[in-house]
Amino acid sequence: MSHESKLKDLSNKPTLAVHKFSSCDGCQLAFINDGIRLLKLSQLVEIKHFAEAGPVDENAKVDIAIIEGSINTKHDVQRIQKIRENSKYLIAMGACATTGGIQALRNNINRQQFEGWMKDVYPQHTDVIDKMELDTAKPIEDYVSVDFEIRGCPVSSEQMYHTVRQLLFKVEPEKVVEPVCTSCKHRGITCVMVARNEPCLGPVTANGCDALCPHINRGCYGCYGAAKYANFDAMTAKLKSMGLTDEQIAHKYHFINNQQQGFKQAGDNT
Repeated sequence: MSHESKLKDLSNKPTLAVHKFSSCDGCQLAFINDGIRLLKLSQLVEIKHFAEAGPVDENAKVDIAIIEGSINTKHDVQRIQKIRENSKYLIAMGACATTGGIQALRNNINRQQFEGWMKDVYPQHTDVIDKMELDTAKPIEDYVSVDFEIRGCPVSSEQMYHTVRQLLFKVEPEKVVEPVCTSCKHRGITCVMVARNEPCLGPVTANGCDALCPHINRGCYGCYGAAKYANFDAMTAKLKSMGLTDEQIAHKYHFINNQQQGFKQAGDNT
């Protein structure tokens, strides 16, 4: 079924579920922290499952399922497949759900190192973890079809409510293509790379945070993944000219969205 057909098939008061996988809960908190909007949203949709906010019905059939977190265990795979079957429209929310997130950093190490970490962190539960854990942490789309992605680490409340409202009007949410630098220009923020010699990934990172870090004189960390027309060769050259080593540059790329194609490739090539 096409996106257009799915959107037209949504009921006048859609049912909604928010599911958590491997994550820090930050994206769900983007919903909850804006209490007034959450109350308004509850009047527009029927929330069937949202453990952080109250209602719990993991297997509810819904119009819209919003997923936070990456897939790390065999049980996760079973759960996400069931959720996909039970939902008409599925949204991956945040860096963990869209690219694997911080936990996907383990994809870049060998199995022996990973097992060593597990024994250090969970010394009494290693056998259980070995039976359940997958070799990699992966985004939702690697296991089921995803209708729309909302980037961010975490996403913003504005993003989430805007997206849901667009779905209520049965239109496809627009995708962000411009870089963070666009917001810096709109807000009159002085470039931290030029004025402070502060390494910043804003030129290659998709907008969405309203230039949150540059606004407080801090370089962008790449929370929203690669911008559509990102020029990583130029970004790498600029970071080198600022005195960063190849290892430091690779660490910047291999951070929050380390498995996202743009950042992963740029880091691997450094």
